[in-house]
Amino acid sequence: MKKITFIVLLFCVSFLKAQESNYSIKNVSSNTKYSDFGVSYYGESEAVFASSRKNKSIRKRVWLVNHQPFLELYKGTISENGDIKDVKHFSKKLNSKFHDADVSFTKDLKTVYFTRDNYYNKKVKKDTTGAILNQLYRANVGVDGEWKNIQPMPFNSDNYQTGHPALNDLEDKLYFISDMPGGFGTTDIYVVNINRDGTYGEPKNLGPEVNTSKKEMFPFIDENNVLYYSSNGFKDTKGGLDVYATKLENSGTYHKPLNLGFPINSNKDDFSFVKRKNENVGYFASNRKGGKGDDDIYAFKEIHPLSFSCLQEIYGVVRDKNNGALLPGTLVSLYKGNDKVESVIVGSNAVFNFMVDCNTDYKVLGDKERYKEDSKVLTTSDEDALKLPLELYLAQEDFVTLRGKLMINIKPIYFDLDKSNIREDAEIQLKRVFEIMNKYPSLVIQIGSHTDSRAPDQYNWILSNKRAISTMNWIIEKGIDKRRIFGNGYGETQLVNRCSNGVKCSEAEHQLNRRTEFVIVNPEVIKH
Repeated sequence: MKKITFIVLLFCVSFLKAQESNYSIKNVSSNTKYSDFGVSYYGESEAVFASSRKNKSIRKRVWLVNHQPFLELYKGTISENGDIKDVKHFSKKLNSKFHDADVSFTKDLKTVYFTRDNYYNKKVKKDTTGAILNQLYRANVGVDGEWKNIQPMPFNSDNYQTGHPALNDLEDKLYFISDMPGGFGTTDIYVVNINRDGTYGEPKNLGPEVNTSKKEMFPFIDENNVLYYSSNGFKDTKGGLDVYATKLENSGTYHKPLNLGFPINSNKDDFSFVKRKNENVGYFASNRKGGKGDDDIYAFKEIHPLSFSCLQEIYGVVRDKNNGALLPGTLVSLYKGNDKVESVIVGSNAVFNFMVDCNTDYKVLGDKERYKEDSKVLTTSDEDALKLPLELYLAQEDFVTLRGKLMINIKPIYFDLDKSNIREDAEIQLKRVFEIMNKYPSLVIQIGSHTDSRAPDQYNWILSNKRAISTMNWIIEKGIDKRRIFGNGYGETQLVNRCSNGVKCSEAEHQLNRRTEFVIVNPEVIKH
């Protein structure tokens, strides 16, 4: 059946794991053996809630398939201990012959948002499958104190549901749930802007940080932009719907949702959590064992304010200081004080990221073979969910020891098969040789050129000497004294891999042997 029951909740049994309690709770005395839930504060001393309790006004109405009577809105007086007393019908205008539930009032109590079946102007509408869906409505209070001008919300649809309204403290945003197309799960939480002229923006899904692949329901947002809601889609659920909280930051991001734990959450459905403004008391509903009826209202007192861990993200990229090229394979480490917290070897995009605490000193260090380390020190702020961009620039070491020889640290100079001319990619490396020879004016280098094993030995010896000469001439033409550079060809006598005569190798493997290297003749002139 397409219709998703927003109001009548399903059972789900799971093993309850106890944890440290931050709440004391009590079952309110006005609960019945039927469904009672969805409390909203109505001024300073009253509360409005939904109930399917049987009374004369609804006894003759049509029941749902599961034999639960239609929900109606009730009002009661809040006592000092949290009980809801003197319960009576809330409004003949708002209560219809279908479901009416889940209200949210403006502070002046002149506007109400509520959930009702798709029933408007005394006509009921169905979707393409014949189901009557839940919809959001708005009404205003008249001079006689009664509700009037009941209107469906402009983003309603006959083919998807909207419901469970919740106004933020500034009353410029309305949170609600829907199964409209494009969501992440069965039902998702959305928010829509309320414009000053009374119009509405486009509903926006709160995204995968808040919503899951299953049900998110009953949003409530307090004066500190803490969003409470119920979900059965997180891994740490106690069973059925659990109440979660997430804090909305100025940056528009959300904390990882926090499970409120026992005793708010049980192995049954726990939902419709609300708090009184600037106080540590409120209500929620549950169908847990030990209640009076199907869904019961519970009053709670919060012992300690919720504490969200303040986290920020350090993210960045590693580059070559000389040419700005990405440096994949760099080891990037995060330090807190002298302690290494985390390390990562960056991939082909050379990107790294770390989740870090707020108000903390950190150092990020990049390390790669043949490069000098680079590090950045930073102190995070107190703004949660802040993203901190960072770039590491690693300078190449001027020299490196390979195969027992001290060489200029560059990528090998490669040649095409049977060629001795300088390729464009080789010129980039030769420019670095030129720069280092200028940096160390007494440095003398020996060029060693090599071939692969293909072709006769004598031919390869001649070819390698041609490569040494063309390399040496390129550097001399740039202005280096010819007395500081000389070259030798070694043919195929110093292969760097297995690709000797008669061994089948790929072109890439043979290419590794067609190289030119720059060996330091007088390392004593290098001053570190």
